Amino acid sequence: MQPHRTTDESPRPAPAAPTPPQGLRYGIQLPIQSQSTLYTEPWETAGDPADLVYVARAADHAGFAYVAVCDHVAVPRRLAPAMSTVWYDPVATLAHLAAVTERVRLLSHVAVVGLRHPLLTAKQYATLDHLSGGRLTLGVGAGHVQEEFEALGVDFRRRGAVLDETVDALRACLGPEEFPEHHGKLYDFEGLGQRPRPAQPRVPIWVGGSSPAAVRRAALKGDGWLPQGDPRDRLPAQIATIRRLREQAGFDAPFTVGAIAEPLYVGQPAWDVGRRTLTGSAEQLAESLRAYRAMGVHQIQVRLRSRSRAELTDQIAAFGANVGPRL
Repeated sequence: MQPHRTTDESPRPAPAAPTPPQGLRYGIQLPIQSQSTLYTEPWETAGDPADLVYVARAADHAGFAYVAVCDHVAVPRRLAPAMSTVWYDPVATLAHLAAVTERVRLLSHVAVVGLRHPLLTAKQYATLDHLSGGRLTLGVGAGHVQEEFEALGVDFRRRGAVLDETVDALRACLGPEEFPEHHGKLYDFEGLGQRPRPAQPRVPIWVGGSSPAAVRRAALKGDGWLPQGDPRDRLPAQIATIRRLREQAGFDAPFTVGAIAEPLYVGQPAWDVGRRTLTGSAEQLAESLRAYRAMGVHQIQVRLRSRSRAELTDQIAAFGANVGPRL
């Protein structure tokens, strides 16, 4: 993959990541690519691919651990007023961003992998990992939109069981073997080769969701957990459950616990950012966010309030330069 260029003439060297190796890592779900009314800023509705690239590059340069995109195939009319119908395809979007960034990891948060055959999913994401030089983290989830499952011929009521087996199949398909093999209740295949292989020896799989079933799935099948909006006071019990389940199963491999932080604004805003938004100096924000690390969280997803692309990228730069090193 060719390094991206800041102009048509000269390449930019890879920036040094300011995040301390032992610190709390931080990533961001990108704007524009999904536009649920739960989190979309008004300016995003007029955003375009150039804006998306600009923000992803800003996160890359500021030392963010990852940029994330979401997944919905089709949104039913009954949910469109709340969810909107703007959901960029995660594989196409991450592949596009891989070509214009240098070091930031590429996270699907989350891919509803049960909607697709695991061989198809593996082909897409293995190619993405190969093209990006091993920067993929595959976040997966069970999904929640019944009409999507029905349209694609997947049993919505059994989506948890479908996801469980799909993760097992993806483990085989995203490993080093050119001819992966899986024999399960839903999928059965062997002797089918897939290249290119992922650049990573093992693509990390993070499991999303906060229900008891999702937490158990993350603990027993994932390399990490992506909670879906758990407030701070719920996290310690959830983390304790994951630790207990992994200990009982005899797992001692590294495991990444995530959290979605409250909305943030670095500095004192001159506009109403909402009562739940954390604001203040870099040290004030860092002090608040370090509480996540004390709970056992390894990475946080931040959402920075903004009124424009320029304000968002300014916030990303301020967070990376001033808050991140204090975590």
